[in-house]
This record gives sequence, structure tokens and C-alpha cells, in this order.
Amino acid sequence: MCPRARIYGQLYDDGTLSMWPEIILALVTLQRLAELVIARRNTAALMAWGGREVGASHYPVIVAFHAAWLLGLWFWARGTDVNWILIGVFAVLQALRVWVLTTLGPRWTTRIILMPEKPLVVGGPFRFIRHPNYLVVALEIFVLPFAFGLMWFGLIAGTINLSILAYRISIEERALSPQR
Repeated sequence: MCPRARIYGQLYDDGTLSMWPEIILALVTLQRLAELVIARRNTAALMAWGGREVGASHYPVIVAFHAAWLLGLWFWARGTDVNWILIGVFAVLQALRVWVLTTLGPRWTTRIILMPEKPLVVGGPFRFIRHPNYLVVALEIFVLPFAFGLMWFGLIAGTINLSILAYRISIEERALSPQR
């Protein structure tokens, strides 16, 4: 095997190089960057409309964790085989993410912004589960590494993410309890 092949992708028996891990990770990276732009815009609008942020102190931890997860995937997934069934599961999770984002519309953000004068959103996936976006995030943190055969990375990152989400949900629930 050519040493460059091991660095840049999976070399197949016929000498061709698979760039699928890099293509998938590039798409996920672009998606995450687009979401940050949308979240920033929505956060600014919510604050202008009288919103109030709670739990801001843990936000840098969330950003750092997600950046580390993505960087870890870029480091370890390159040159791996792709489990297309799990990529299909990941695609379904992304469809659920889009459902959450479209249901929340301009109220979707990566921060916890309270809008005391507005009722909580109860339509779309919120009819079935209290925190659908957190469920999607929790599952994708496990699934994408698994799709590249990185079970150890998925288990470590997934466990860390679950502890971060538990803390975040407790903050959000306490903040939202007066709105119920």
C-alpha cells in the first residue's frame, strides 16, 4: 500500500482511492458551520426581541466538545471503510434535525434563550419528545464514529456528550419551569 493512500483515503485492491470518509466529513463540517451561522443570526434576533440567555457559562464547553469531536473524526476516520447502513442512519438523524429546525424556525439556536412572552413550541417532533434535538445530537455523536469503525471513539465521545447534555437539560428545565 502506498503510504499516501493510508493518509488520504482507503486504497482498494484495484489501486483506486476512496475519499468517502473525507467527503462525508466535509459535508458534516459544512452543515455544522451553516448551523452556527443560523444559530448566531437567530440568537441575535431573539435577544433583540427581548430574549434572555441562561446557562451561558457552559456554552464554551459545548462548542469545544463538538469541535473536538469533529476534529477527532477528521483525524481518525480518514482512510477507514464506511458502513453505509450507519451512514443511512446518520442521514435519517439529519432529516430529524431538519424537522426540529424547521419546527422552531427563528427560535432555533445553539444557546438557551428564554422568551417569557412566547409559549413553548409543542408542534412537530416536540409533540412526541421534550428535547428532540438533544436526542438527535446524542445519537449522531455515537453513530458517525461507528460508521467509520471507530467504536471506541463513538463510545468515549458519546458518553462525554451525554454528561454535557444532562447538565444542559437540567439548566434548561429549571429555566423553563416558570413558563409551563
